Amino acid sequence: MRAKHVPIRTCVGCGEKKPKGEMLRIVRTVDGGISLDVSGKKSGRGVYVCFNSDCVGKALKKKAIQRSLKINELDRSIIEEVERLIAKRRDGLEDPSGLCPKG
Repeated sequence: MRAKHVPIRTCVGCGEKKPKGEMLRIVRTVDGGISLDVSGKKSGRGVYVCFNSDCVGKALKKKAIQRSLKINELDRSIIEEVERLIAKRRDGLEDPSGLCPKG
């Protein structure tokens, strides 16, 4: 039996490549809204970042998230939602397997 293909994505913060399921996706939907895509299946333009505050900070500092989503500014509520999700994973409430070793 053939092994299942695992899509690989690159973190816009640290540049590390990981399986898609181990990263957080932020998506700009067709109507222009920005949201987190925990399932990885929402329709729209997406950007991937490690489940790590340092990677998110790096991505925000170099405006990589905004550039990838082709937007001018990222709403503060999305950044806070990302930080809450990272904190949940760090505190053991969710599977921590996607943490970035470079962080």
